[in-house]
Amino acid sequence: MPQIKAGSGRMLLLRGIALTHDVVVGALAMLLSLGLRLGDERFWLGIDGYLVTSLAFGLLVGAIGFTVGLNRGIWRYASLPELISVMKTATVSVLLFVFMHFLVVRLDNPMIPRSTPVITWALLVVMLAAPRAAYRSYRNHRDTVRLGRAARQSAKRVILVGASDNADIFLRMVSEQIGSNYEVLAILDERGRRVGRWIRGVPIVGTLDRLPEIVRRFEEEGQRPDALILTRSREDFERHASIDELIELASVEGLPLLRLADMLDMRDVAAPPEIRPIRLEDLLQRRPLRLANRDVSELIAGRTVLITGGGGSIGSELGRQIAALKPARLVIVDASEFVLFEAESALKRLAPQLEVRALIGNVREAATVDRIFARERPHVVFHAAALKHVPIVEAQPLEGMFTNAIGTRNVVRAAVRARVGAMVMVSTDKAVNPTNVMGATKRLAEMVCQAEDIAAGTEGTRFVTVRFGNVLGSAGSVVPTFEKQLEAGGPLTVTHPEIERYFMTIKEACFLVLEAAAHGLAHRAERGRIFVLDMGRPVKIVELARDVIRLSGLRPDSDVKIVFTGLRPGEKLTEELFDPAETLSHTAVEGLLTAFPRAIEAPLVARILDEMQRHIEADDAASALRLLSGTVPEFRPGREALALMGPAAPVPGLEPRDGGTILSLPGLKRGEAPEQP
Repeated sequence: MPQIKAGSGRMLLLRGIALTHDVVVGALAMLLSLGLRLGDERFWLGIDGYLVTSLAFGLLVGAIGFTVGLNRGIWRYASLPELISVMKTATVSVLLFVFMHFLVVRLDNPMIPRSTPVITWALLVVMLAAPRAAYRSYRNHRDTVRLGRAARQSAKRVILVGASDNADIFLRMVSEQIGSNYEVLAILDERGRRVGRWIRGVPIVGTLDRLPEIVRRFEEEGQRPDALILTRSREDFERHASIDELIELASVEGLPLLRLADMLDMRDVAAPPEIRPIRLEDLLQRRPLRLANRDVSELIAGRTVLITGGGGSIGSELGRQIAALKPARLVIVDASEFVLFEAESALKRLAPQLEVRALIGNVREAATVDRIFARERPHVVFHAAALKHVPIVEAQPLEGMFTNAIGTRNVVRAAVRARVGAMVMVSTDKAVNPTNVMGATKRLAEMVCQAEDIAAGTEGTRFVTVRFGNVLGSAGSVVPTFEKQLEAGGPLTVTHPEIERYFMTIKEACFLVLEAAAHGLAHRAERGRIFVLDMGRPVKIVELARDVIRLSGLRPDSDVKIVFTGLRPGEKLTEELFDPAETLSHTAVEGLLTAFPRAIEAPLVARILDEMQRHIEADDAASALRLLSGTVPEFRPGREALALMGPAAPVPGLEPRDGGTILSLPGLKRGEAPEQP
């Protein structure tokens, strides 16, 4: 209770001060208006009467202000409501004063000129509002200075690389944001044309080669920078400098290299600036592709789309891109309830109006797949479910065959029965001249789709296969592994100093899948082809590891070691996107190629897979591997598979032929279906 009384007393005191201020201001406003209107001589002749009149007017202003609550406003937070109260007080006070003056002296011999009330009203509004606005401005400035001082103590000191429009926008947003997380020390200009000039008070101090000298100078001043921020896109930056050189310089100085999003493209210009680490896709040895085709929108919009493996890296990204194309319904199927829940939640956040169906299902179970397709009736299917970890599938070959080959056959059959418009199967470059079981099973899955696509003719379901290399950042891939090893302090492990791979971003992979589906439906006569992305040159994994280390602000081999562990079972030094025997052709879409590999007819594929399933159910890995090796004659098994399978037996009717040859089963005419089990 004493605290409440003390607080009430302080409140009454502040209100009293505000009321006194308003009375004094009212009196001064009247005196000033009289002085301005009458001039010095007339004003001083009647000063005694004017003082009394002004004091009376001041008391009137105080009374009106008290009535409308003007003295209750907190000056620190003065805003539009307080301005309205000021204008009410001034207007009512002047009108009452004019009325009372009229009653006293009438109009025939006015003591006060008629224009004085107008001048008084204007002065009163300004003199009542200005102190309140000034006090608020003072408090805001004091708070800003205090917050800015505290923020600078915890803010990240950065140097911007690139005297660009993005740098200007970033500096403006940082200056307007109270308690900003960044303090910009200087700007580097890779072109060198603007050195010595300023952007919003921040000096452009030099070119990239002066970075070590500039860092030393700030260190001597006790302001060592915490990071570099690249303000340009790689394409723009590399017109005048090398991003690899920038990464190396940042690594030598122990500075993390960050990147500023293109702020000219930001939808919400009031949002905080988006800053993220340089990612490996920013370092691709080719321009990232932005595949775009209006046929893709027509393929998806208003239709039911189903994705197997919808909770995986490719499947979930596909779901996000498809959701933006406004399908009628999106069905995601996965064997893992955890990743299924994560994918469903992300889709509902991204597109709350979209109907999303998240179904638990394993492509190995034909009855489950048939039931889902019969109930959901999808128009387009994207088959991304697969086992893709090479050493694990090498050690458990039956599991790989069951999921990758038999599972694909189950999805294909269900698509035919449900009269799906198009099915797209996600394959891998490991299917080309495979040296591991995983790659061989994916090549067999390609054969399944290719055979059904040819057999369906121009009116049936399109079965499109998409083949690409490693996807940066996908689950289980090399980049997340490197990042985890780096977080643990290293070392980073690479199997061989010469091992190299093709890489693409996960967005590119999904663009390719969607483009392939649209192209396949638009060109129904081009049956049996496999779509491949032109991925430029392969990248050495050891260089990828070095880039991961440098991008964290550390130095390879000095701060973090790289250890070579030896090739794993079934692993190749170099992957291939095409078999030399495959017939290649370009499409109308830049960067999208097609290959026509050796094909076999659907009845023969069906009998091979039926036999493979019998071996799987009998747990006969040796026989299953021999069948796989005979079906995929380019398969070169590793030591583990060779030791298990023994010599491969040729599959009748499947002797190796030139690329593009369609092989048929003896005793069957083309298009004739084999007996179903």
